[in-house]
Amino acid sequence: MSIELVKSLQSAGVKFLRVTFCDNANVIRAKAIHLGILEENLEYPVGITAAQQALPVMCDEVVNKSGLGPVGEIWLVPDWSTVKVLPYAPTHARVMGDMVEDQKPWSLCPRYFLKRAIAAGKQAGIEVMAAFENEFSLLHGVKNEIIPSDHTVFAATLGMDLNRKIIDAIADALVAQDITVERYYPESGPGQHEISIRYTSAMQAADRQIAFRETVRAVAIELGFKASFLPKIFANCAGNGCHLHLSLWQEGKNIIGDGAGKLSPTALAFIGGILHHLPGLMALTTPSTNSYRRIRPHCWSGAFKAWGYDNREGAVRVPSNPVAPTPTHFELKTSDASANPYLALGAVIFAGLDGVRNNLDPGQPVEIDPGNFSQVELADRGISPLPQNLGEAIEHLSRDRLLLDALGIELSRAYLAVRKAEWNAMKEMELDEEVNLLLERY
Repeated sequence: MSIELVKSLQSAGVKFLRVTFCDNANVIRAKAIHLGILEENLEYPVGITAAQQALPVMCDEVVNKSGLGPVGEIWLVPDWSTVKVLPYAPTHARVMGDMVEDQKPWSLCPRYFLKRAIAAGKQAGIEVMAAFENEFSLLHGVKNEIIPSDHTVFAATLGMDLNRKIIDAIADALVAQDITVERYYPESGPGQHEISIRYTSAMQAADRQIAFRETVRAVAIELGFKASFLPKIFANCAGNGCHLHLSLWQEGKNIIGDGAGKLSPTALAFIGGILHHLPGLMALTTPSTNSYRRIRPHCWSGAFKAWGYDNREGAVRVPSNPVAPTPTHFELKTSDASANPYLALGAVIFAGLDGVRNNLDPGQPVEIDPGNFSQVELADRGISPLPQNLGEAIEHLSRDRLLLDALGIELSRAYLAVRKAEWNAMKEMELDEEVNLLLERY
């Protein structure tokens, strides 16, 4: 970073630079440095304890068997390409931080994990482009009571009118951070909305997911609302997903389609890898106890290890386009915003590359709701239900050698320790107690 950029931030009225990171519990955190001393601390502005990656979502208390404790200092090194003045807090700017130990990437750094996945793709001749498609709930900021901003149905224009000011403010704040907003509509749940943003490179997509969550929450606070991405807030209503959209590229060309309206062999194998590893992947893409209240058959949330063209019940959906070229991307539906985006996307890439490397067959595309198949039909098609709770997903991840090797010894140990601590603490909770704990975490 140049001194000129520091001067530019000062000229813009910025007082603090937030060096931002996301931990193993997917809590977005930051340490801020005052602009007055930034010039003296450009390379290593702030430090954190190594134990930060052993904190569960419930509290700031190091979990057992994480391999981490009170000894060890990690430095947050800014990725200066990500610095943005915050439109909702103009005296602050944000920059994404890489975790560094002894002047080298720390093995437990989520951004470093995604960088390794991107490098593995490059070695295989594949570049992954991605976008996180968020659903979130807008709630009135009433103490000790959860009141949604509206009770309208899917895509109701009344929902748009009731929430226009806050949605416009969110969109403006995203655009001000160079995030292209594509589409918006009210979703089915109370106070539930969806704003989709443009796809980009894998790392930038994960960075933008952090910025998206921060922006929605901050703008909501500014306008007297609360915003939450928690997967399941209301028991009998639609939950919040965060579908992960992916496309595969070689030499600047999208290689998803085969030119005849179907998937290319590479895309099929990549999806085969995702489905093969999905039971363990879910501990990374749907890592909250609350996630599994949303993932149910007949709820359009991807509860079966299956895929299909335009099938919203399969874990992987391949959308068709009205005109050629088609298809151009696919989405993983078994994903939500309680996931650390760097870990979730990185693990999906490693799983997909394993599919390409070993030519894993995803099976035949499913043309109906897989929940309508009999047990015999499911078995004949090689379709199985996905884990029904976080404990099951943890067990699958604990046995998935590909994913464990990709994470590495230190990261997998700490990550699993955090997940197990959260599972043990919350597995007996009723929904209301769980929501009270997690509503403002995600």
